[in-house]
Amino acid sequence: MDQSLHSRPVDPGRMTRALRLVRSAPLTAKIGMVVMAIYAFVALFAPLLAPYGEVEVVSRVPFEAWGPEHLLGTDQLGRDFLSRLIYGARNSIAIALVTTVISFTIGCLLGVFAALVGGVVDQAISRLVDALMSVPDLIFTLMILSIFGSSVLNLILIIAVLTSTRFFRISRAAALNVASLDFVEAAKARGEGLLWIAVNEVFPNILPLILSELGMRFCFIFLNIAALSFLGVGLQPPTAEWGSMVRDNAALINMGDITPLIPAAAIAFLAIAVNFVVDWLLNRASGLSDEG
Repeated sequence: MDQSLHSRPVDPGRMTRALRLVRSAPLTAKIGMVVMAIYAFVALFAPLLAPYGEVEVVSRVPFEAWGPEHLLGTDQLGRDFLSRLIYGARNSIAIALVTTVISFTIGCLLGVFAALVGGVVDQAISRLVDALMSVPDLIFTLMILSIFGSSVLNLILIIAVLTSTRFFRISRAAALNVASLDFVEAAKARGEGLLWIAVNEVFPNILPLILSELGMRFCFIFLNIAALSFLGVGLQPPTAEWGSMVRDNAALINMGDITPLIPAAAIAFLAIAVNFVVDWLLNRASGLSDEG
């Protein structure tokens, strides 16, 4: 009885497998994970970490120098720069995440649907996607925002629709390969519906490829939002956003003050960290596919 119990393989939990996966990651990926965890912590607990409120005017002196009371000085309106930087993490990352999820959902659903239906429907959706991708995203976004206004909802929807074209291309190409396999044909022969085939047969087989693209698209969206805010058409005042913080305090650079470069560095560090992790996941996925 004891031998039979001891001979059974013990299946480690998900947490154990996740820890093993993280330990096997290269140094660059581990650094990326640590940086991403720090950003996530700051974004989640911004009200507790920030010494002052997001829009609170704490000094009558604009562009006050760094000091014990205001570690990074104040901005052009006398607001605490460090507090604005912390709240900017919450606003920038949250909006980029929401936009990425919406874009991922739209693109993947349309891509799998087009691949499984085929015919005229596939061609019509593909040509529409080609038309959207032929226009530079930044120019198209600027044009639409100038027409409908620079609200947060408009910003999210416009960027999500434009970025969904990339998810559509990848998910459609991957779904076309899976749709021609025997188990999908067998499901069709059994009379399974299109939704059942998409959820149970296609999505599980294309998900690793799409998830690797998810990190890259998040970086693109995050940088795009920062660029739009720097140009004055992204998140509007008094909302703290790193791109707009660089623009509003750019005059300090002429005075030899590096304060405006701090939010720019925060943008760059997050983009680099995400790319480190995505590169590791892509290399790992390609290695597993070669072994298979």
